[in-house]
Parts: sequence; structure tokens; C-alpha cells
Amino acid sequence: MDPLLGLRPWEAPEVTSWGREPMNAVDRRCGALPLDGDWRFQLLQASHAPVGGAWSTSSVPGVWTLQGTDDLPQYTNVRMPFPEFPPHSPAANPTGVYEREVDVPAEWAGRRIVLQVGAAESVLLVHVDGRPVGISKDSHLAAEFDLTGLVGAGERATVRLTVVKWSDASHIEDQDQWWHGGITRSVLLYATDPLYLADVTVRAGRSGELRVDCRVRCAGGALPAGWHLTGELDGRLLVQDREFDRLNAEDERVSDFLGEARLLTTVPDVRTWNAETPELYGLTVRLHRADGTVADTSRHRIGFRDVEIVGRDLLVNGERVFIRGVNRHDFHPLTGRTVSYDDMRADLVLLKRFGFNAIRTAHYPNDPALYDLADELGFYVVDEADIESHDHAHEIADDPRHLNAFVDRVSRMVLRDKNHPSVIIWSLGNESDYGANHDAAAGWVRRHDPTRPLQYEGAAKLDWAATHDASDIACPMYAPLEDCVAHALSGRQTRPLIQCEYSHAMGNSNGTLADHWAAIEATPGLQGGFIWEFWDHGILQRVSDGRPAGRAGAGLYDNGVAAPGYRWAYGGDFGESLHDGAFIADGMVFPDRTPKPAMFEHREIAAPVRIECYRHEGIVLGNHQHFRGLDWLAGEWRLDLADGTTLAGPAELPDLCPGETAAVPLPFEVPHEGGEAWLTLRVTVAEDQPWAPRGTEVCVPQIRLRGPAVAPDLPVDRHVGVDGEGLLLHPLLTAAPTLSLWRAPTDNDELGGMAGRWRNWGLDALVRKVVSVRDDAGQVTVEAEYAGTAGVVRHRQVLTPVEGGVRVDEEAELPETFDDVARVGTVFETAAGLDLLEWFGQGPWESYPDRSAGAPVGHHRVPVDELFTPYLRPQESGGRHGVRRFTLSAPDATGLCVALDEPRQVSVTRYRAEDLASARHHDELVPRPGCVVHIDAAHRGLGTASCGPDTSPSYLVAPGVHRWSWTLRVL
Repeated sequence: MDPLLGLRPWEAPEVTSWGREPMNAVDRRCGALPLDGDWRFQLLQASHAPVGGAWSTSSVPGVWTLQGTDDLPQYTNVRMPFPEFPPHSPAANPTGVYEREVDVPAEWAGRRIVLQVGAAESVLLVHVDGRPVGISKDSHLAAEFDLTGLVGAGERATVRLTVVKWSDASHIEDQDQWWHGGITRSVLLYATDPLYLADVTVRAGRSGELRVDCRVRCAGGALPAGWHLTGELDGRLLVQDREFDRLNAEDERVSDFLGEARLLTTVPDVRTWNAETPELYGLTVRLHRADGTVADTSRHRIGFRDVEIVGRDLLVNGERVFIRGVNRHDFHPLTGRTVSYDDMRADLVLLKRFGFNAIRTAHYPNDPALYDLADELGFYVVDEADIESHDHAHEIADDPRHLNAFVDRVSRMVLRDKNHPSVIIWSLGNESDYGANHDAAAGWVRRHDPTRPLQYEGAAKLDWAATHDASDIACPMYAPLEDCVAHALSGRQTRPLIQCEYSHAMGNSNGTLADHWAAIEATPGLQGGFIWEFWDHGILQRVSDGRPAGRAGAGLYDNGVAAPGYRWAYGGDFGESLHDGAFIADGMVFPDRTPKPAMFEHREIAAPVRIECYRHEGIVLGNHQHFRGLDWLAGEWRLDLADGTTLAGPAELPDLCPGETAAVPLPFEVPHEGGEAWLTLRVTVAEDQPWAPRGTEVCVPQIRLRGPAVAPDLPVDRHVGVDGEGLLLHPLLTAAPTLSLWRAPTDNDELGGMAGRWRNWGLDALVRKVVSVRDDAGQVTVEAEYAGTAGVVRHRQVLTPVEGGVRVDEEAELPETFDDVARVGTVFETAAGLDLLEWFGQGPWESYPDRSAGAPVGHHRVPVDELFTPYLRPQESGGRHGVRRFTLSAPDATGLCVALDEPRQVSVTRYRAEDLASARHHDELVPRPGCVVHIDAAHRGLGTASCGPDTSPSYLVAPGVHRWSWTLRVL
């Protein structure tokens, strides 16, 4: 019997591998034989089914769930996709069999030959020419197998990789993401000399001291006499540590089968690595035979930096740094968890441009190339082990059957990634409760790598002030901001508080992000966190047959929108009955990497240079970086006045060290006339950066220099037209202005419970009843009642004719039962053809009362069809906060103009709230020919209640009397 199949390893948690080589940090990509491409493929319906029948092809790397098979993606968050309890898996167990021939290079004669499979989920079984080679679990780390005795140089061998989808390992890979099956990272074959480097460990501190510890093995068994190591760092030779060699020689535990050596040097005037200035050096380590010839070589890009915790501060190179982080999965809308180098680079470039400096690899070690890019571009990385047992967390955390898996996964991650300067924290996994298995893994890491702190939310959540658990950092999820501040001020804090997840980015979300960071920057002990998450995990799907578009879907999306005939699929869209819906669409970017408006909010919050205040003699600028001056930045001043006047000119940024401020003179003499005045500093990249070409916008800090001048409308001697129901008649309006208390529920509204209350109150179907209509010398006053199921709103609308139009003064009195509504304001609809919106207010991108810091006040113009934000599940979107006035115009410049009594929330889209609320996907929406316009006296904040705190009380819409006024004129 085949020993691999006989073991039934997919239901044996004590078996984490068989025949697999130890993990190491030696890079073997140079000179390797790549095996990516089309492999022969069969998808079996059960793990024990015999291989037979016709073969198809499958692309490697890739997941079969997106390559035309009948096993389609499935999304669950907490629940396992099958009912079996750990360690069991279902009998119906999709199993992919991959096969191809490999021609082993003739020049590899006499060498050690190794197969590397970059990642496979969830169990990998390897055969060569029908003979068993090995087993591996751990879906997000590479597995290597020594084939030296199984293949011959210059010969052809048949490699079979069998991937079993469900296993005992699935219970500890229960992450919040799509379930797939397949080989998700590259496969390669490489060769080494029988005498080879087994591992290289680099320790490089900010003092410039470099220590390189090497392990050496020989495939033949005993090490040959006379082997030795040399190394160089950018041309500087390293010296061998003779004291270390002497100690090893006297250590009885060191055998002839394992050699150890240490190389040392000290770099004077070292350029240290940090996320702002990621300085890297080239390190080469060579293993020599006794005659001096080179047997093996390992090359690394290393950075000199220290990471430590002092008191309640996390320090990088002695500096307390803010962690402006995001959680990131390996994801692509066409290929699932297979991500190319170019795509990973594009991910990090985008994050860098929007002010992020940290990544948590949620919830598993990411593709190795990501760490190289993080080293190069400058990111702090929390490297997270592939452990999440969300559905059965409590049982598994202390289950000794899973002890090996916990320690194996954590230790292999550390062994692979330990030489990356970007990795500053190790994470033991995610949402797996807390037990002895975590403590065992933590103990291994603390012994092997004392240079970095550990974190694990499951341990730290029991007591943020504890000092005896498996986490050096208090890293809660979605903790209320007031609780974080209270803890930092309590006097009990013992360690840094950095939230591993906060500000859940599902749909129209990330409310109070600016408030959160204002508190972090003002409160010692708070140091940042990681937004959940980077991506909306929408999969491009053909509407016609519900199948994934696959790799052929490239080019069928743009600016976050899928092409006609396609849509972004989320849970439930592939016919699965067990799923968690749109909870997979919770990112800061759309599936095609288009930034959502919340990205601009974060960019401004993370601005490296800011306007601190305005004094009559000038502006105070501050450098909010940790390590860098402002010399890499350029600036341009812009002055916007309410009357449309704009002035622009270059800005000379002062020479400021991190944390310093300086006063600069006002760049313009502010005109006495023109009303409200805003000064904006547009900050750009002065010279090309690895992540941004010259001229890339970095931030746009702004300050108000003068408040508004109010010029009241003067009534004229004419009448306002109303119909029999007291509704305004106007040639450019197809639906008269009425009261609105409802919005198409956001994901936060739905999952936070607010939408259910609003529906129960009847806010989505208010019934209007006219009480009275009075005409007083042309001024019309309309009293009406809007009845819901839980109360009545009294509404007064006073229509006064003014030069060129009508002024509308409104008052709404909400009963106490309506203690938290979506909005209080006016809604009307316009005639078709008014396709351009111009406004003075915040913009140009979408903003809301609790998410508006990233939208500067100015004069903006955007086509109406581009105002709407296509969140994957249709919902309230497209709003602009702080609007003072706006015009809607046709190509011939005709249209309407609206002036507001004070800055208000305004939205202009093609959809009514009921259109959005009734649709699951955008392909179901039919744009209306005219515009649906909302003018809100008050609009509820967005919050993040889909997973985390709701908006702050100050952003709620309370009962009582609300008043607002606006003037409508014809252009």
C-alpha cells in the first residue's frame, strides 16, 4: 500500500509532515528550474478515490476553484464549510492530482536535488515516478523534498502532486476568506552541492554590528574536513568568529553532521533601516570546500535596525513610531491566492502613497516576495503564523493533538522570514482562543529569536496590562476608542497598545478614523493599529452562468466597476448555501485595487507635513515623520475664496527635523472681499522615489483663514408655484422637495442593527399628509406630517420667491421615539440632462460627517455619473460633506444652482435610496435619467459597526427640532 495514502494524513493532526526538509532562510531561486505552467490535472471527488479517466490541464500556480472545475469558491467567516468536528474532514473531499514530466539537467550529476512547492492547500502528497516522497501541511509556507535518490541527472521523471482540500489542518486554517483548493505559489526544482548551507541567520543592529550565524550540512552524512565560510557586505569582508568556533569545537552536542560558524563585521557610519528610509546592504555568504572552491552561496538584502519594547513603547532604532497599518491577504480577483510579483509591488506602492507604513500578514505568512518588497519600499511587518481555529478555537488551543501543528507553523515562519528587516513583530496567529499550544510556540520563538517582540490578540485580550502571557503587545480587535484612551491613562498600562484590527472597512465605512488618530497622537501609550483590511475580496463573475471569469477576465474591470455582463461576486454568489455574504468585501480598495474614498482619509491623517495653526503673521508647519526631513517633498500653495477666486504659487518647505515646527509667512495677501477663504498646501514628491515618481501627491493639509460672509436673500414681488399637496412646482424638478429620514443602509447600518430599527419605525416608507398650505403675499408655508409606524414627524416648509429662484426654509420636529435616524433633510429629483456637478465645499471625493478629514474645501467639478461610489453591495454612497453651494448643469450651461445656509451634507446620484436598498449587485441597478439630490440638515456618521464600534455620539442624528435653509435658482 502507498504509505502516503495508508496514513490518511488529512485526518491525523499529529502528522504535520513526512519526508519534508527543514525550513531555512537560504534563497534558492537563483539557478533553479521553474516548473510553473500547465500541468496534467484531475479533480477527484474524494481523497481516497483512485486516479483514472481523462486528464485536463490546470495552471500552476493557481487554484482549481477558479479554473473551470465544478468545485467553486466558498466564503465563510467563522463557520467551517463542513459539519465535521476536529480533526475530521468530510468524505466528499475534492482532491486535485497534478502531474508533469521534468527533465533533470545533466549538469546536476552528483548534486543534491530538491523539489520546492511554494504553497498548497491544505495537504500536499508528493510522488516521483510512482514512488512516495513526502507529505506537507501548512497551506501558506513552502515545502521542500530531497529527490536525490529518486531522480537522475539528464533523465526525465514524472512528478505527481496530490492536493487534498479538506483535512484536520483546515480546522486551524479557518480564516476569514474564500476557501480554495490548489497549488497557490510557484513550484521549482533546484540543486546544491552535497556540502550545502542549511541555514543563515542575520543579526544586524543600528550600531552597525553584523553577526551572521550559518549552519552547514552534507548530503553524504559526515561533514568533510576543512570546510569554511567567507562573507562580504557590499565589498566589506566579514571575519570568522574564532571564539564561536572554539566553543562549538568543545560542545559535545555539535556533531559531525552539522557544522556551525559565525561571521562578524562592524559597519562605521551605518545607514540604518526604517520604514521612511529603508536602507539595504547586499550580503553574500559563501561556503568553501577544503581546497577553497565554493560549494554553496547565499545572497541577502539586509537592513541594520533594532526593535525593542521599553516600558509601554515599541521602539524602532530607539524611536517611538506610530504604526499606520493595514491587514493584507494574498488576493487577486481572477487568480485567488496566487499573486504575481508585479501585483504585490502594486499593492505596496499604493499603500505607501496613501500613508501606510505597516502590514499585518493576515492571517498567514504571505508570499516570500512580499517581504523583499517590504524591505525595499519600507514597511513594518507583523508576520503572522498560519493558525486560526475560529469555529473550534477553545477546543483546539489546549488540544495536545494540535501541539505539533502550532509549533511547526510558527517556527517555520520564523525560520523563513527572520532575516527581513521589515519584520518587526512575530504573531502567533489569529482568533484561536488561547492555550498551552500558543505558549509552546511562543517559547520556541523567544528562544530562537529574542530580537523581536511577539504578539497574539487571544492572549492579550484577557488583560491588556498583563505581563505573563504570550504577547508582548496589547493588540485588541475593534476596541472602543474610549476604552483604549482610558487604559493608557489608567496608570496600569505595561506594554504598547497597538490594535491588530480596527476601523472595519466594509462598504461605506471607516467613520471616526480621524478621531481615532487624534486620540492616538495625543495619548502616550497608544501607538496605532491595523485597519481591517486592504482588499475587497470580490471575485470577477460572469453574470450569465455564475462562473468565475478566471484568468480570461483580465481587463474586464476598471475604477472598481466590473464590465457589463460581469460583477464582483461575494459569499452566496456561487450557489453555496452556507456562506457569510458580503462580509468578504471589507477592504480599503476595490477588488481591482482602485482606492475607496476612505484611502484619502487615511492619507491625510498620516500626512508627513501638516499645517499646525494660523497666526496673523503666518502659518506654522510641522514635520510629523519619525526619521526623515522634508527635503524629499515639494509644495504648492492654493487659496480658495467662496466667490470663486483662486490663487496659486510655489511653497518653500522649511528645513525641519522630525517633530519640529516652524512658522512661514502667508504666501498671499488675502483679498478683503470674496467671503470664506481656505489655504491649502499641496505636498508632492520632489524627486523620484521607489514607490512614487516626482510630482505624486502625498497630502493636502488645509486651514481656514476667514469665515463665511452671509448675504441674505431678498424677497421679490412674485409667487411660488405649488400643487394641491403643497409641493413645489419647478420646471427643472421632476420630483418636488420632500422630507427624507432614510438612507440606503450601509453594511454598518445593516450589521450594526440600525437599519432594522429604521425599517421597524417605517422610515423607509413615510406617509406624507398635508396639514395646511398658506399663501401670504406670495410666500407659501406648507405644514405637513410624515408618519412612520413608530411616530410622526412634523415638517414645515416655507417657500419664498427671491431673485432668480426660491428660498426654502425648513423645519422638522422628530419625536423622541426617533432617537437615531439616518438623516434629516430634503430630497428632490431633477430633469434629465443635468450631468455635471460643481460645488464649493469638501471634495472632490466622497465624504461624510465622521469621515471628512481627507476632503479639502475648494471648488470642485465632477460628472454626476462619477460621483457614485460602487461599493460591492449597493448602499448609501456618493455624499459630499461641508457643501456651501452647488450647481447642476447641462452641456449648454443651463441648469440649477443651490446655495445652502451653512455647510451641509449633499449627495447627487442616479439612484433613489430604495433602488440601492433593493439590489445585491450593481448589475441589478438601472440609473435614472435625472439626478436624485439630497440636502441634509444632519446626516448620521458611518462608524464601523459591521465589525467594531459604531460612530461616536456626536455624529448621531438626535430627535427634536432640526432647521435648514437653501435657495434654488435657475442658471
